[in-house]
Order: sequence, then C-alpha cells, then structure tokens
Amino acid sequence: MKDKFLSWLNLVLVADVFLVLFGFGWLAIAAIGDAAGINLGLDLWHQLWQPVFNPAIGILMGGAILSGLIGWISRKFLTD
Repeated sequence: MKDKFLSWLNLVLVADVFLVLFGFGWLAIAAIGDAAGINLGLDLWHQLWQPVFNPAIGILMGGAILSGLIGWISRKFLTD
C-alpha cells in the first residue's frame, strides 16, 4: 500500500515539476518579450498565477515534504 502510494505521489510530483518549469519558462520568455515590446502572454501568465502556478508550487513543496517524511518514518521505524 505504501509503495503504491509513493509511486503515485512521485508520478504526480514529476508531472508537477514539469508544470512549474513550463510556467517559469513562460514567465521568462514573456518578461523578455514585454521588455522588447512584444506581447508573449505576460498578462495571461499573471492571470494564471493564482489559480494554476501558485498551487502547483505549493503541491510540489508539500509533496516533497510528505515523500521525505514517509521515507524517514519508514527507515526509522521499519528497519530497526
């Protein structure tokens, strides 16, 4: 059960990492485009920050902490 949960958690975290990296890349390109006077979607990125990218970063941090905590508890109590 624990292994299946960790497998799914890791799969979700990997997908979330790519979403966060995509958001960062989009922000960087859109900011450079905005500085050059080219509209590359910076306003849309700002609209998506609260409902999409901010929770994705929170899920990534929470999932990483949860994964580490499960691993630590598993090693601490199951290997002694």
